[in-house]
Amino acid sequence: MAEVNLKVQKRTEFKKSLSKDIRKKGFIPGVFYGHGVEPTPILASETAMKPLIYTSESRVINLSIEGEDASYSCIIKDIQFDPLKNRPIHFDLLALTEGEKINLEVNVILKGSAIGVKDGGVLQHTLHKLEIECLPQNIPPQIEVDITNLSIGDSVKAGDIKLEGIEILNDANASVVSVVPPTIDKEAEAAAAAAAEAAAEAEAEGEGEKAAEPEVIAKGKKEEEK
Repeated sequence: MAEVNLKVQKRTEFKKSLSKDIRKKGFIPGVFYGHGVEPTPILASETAMKPLIYTSESRVINLSIEGEDASYSCIIKDIQFDPLKNRPIHFDLLALTEGEKINLEVNVILKGSAIGVKDGGVLQHTLHKLEIECLPQNIPPQIEVDITNLSIGDSVKAGDIKLEGIEILNDANASVVSVVPPTIDKEAEAAAAAAAEAAAEAEAEGEGEKAAEPEVIAKGKKEEEK
């Protein structure tokens, strides 16, 4: 996996009012931590973080902290977003240690066009990320799942995916992607049935009224004759 360089500053002020000012200036507060690493509050420019946040690939970061000569290998462990503006407001970087396995989530990318979809089935992509455990050098940029041969009723479960040097931690029976039969809109079906029933009742009432009319006319003629 290719490394991406990231330069950050140490953060020394932690007031809420200052945090707002920091974000207005185009910086995102974060923290760098890991096994044998002292947790370090940091600041990164939003511009520098964009290639790491808005991507489907997992990337190893070559981290440089202002004022320090050493650099560190790490990954993004977590990102928090503003629920209204959908902008990143905080991030966590996890240090990587050679020979030490780590847990992380990796995006699932579907490859191919399922046969079942061409036959009228509906593709359901249930798990968009998988939790894995592996050594730093085995971190995949993403997990590709070939769906070409999936027919209606077929699925790919977490336990079906085998990757060398990588353990998938999700439940083996958890469905990652499947092709299901086309669904029927039950509400639309019920409305159509109700409309048909109402039309049938109206038609029956109309026929009843027509059948009753000759009898009324007949009575009128008898009274006139009398």
